Amino acid sequence: MKEQESMSFEKALKKLEEIVEHLEKGDTSLEESLKYYQEGVILANFCTKQLEKAEKQVLVLQEENNGEFKTDLFLEKESSY
Repeated sequence: MKEQESMSFEKALKKLEEIVEHLEKGDTSLEESLKYYQEGVILANFCTKQLEKAEKQVLVLQEENNGEFKTDLFLEKESSY
């Protein structure tokens, strides 16, 4: 798990894609497939957390009635629709 903490989102996603491709080939033993699957679940959770963290940081620029602009968190803006 420590390895994922120092890994970038892009590297984790690439590794996850490689694991999926490897598992889809179907040429590994059951034991090896389970190890790949477990690593994939850990990477998928890491990527999900990174995306959620990034989503919270996305700001939406919104023009107010007086012509000035303000920023709102993306999630707050989405929930107001």
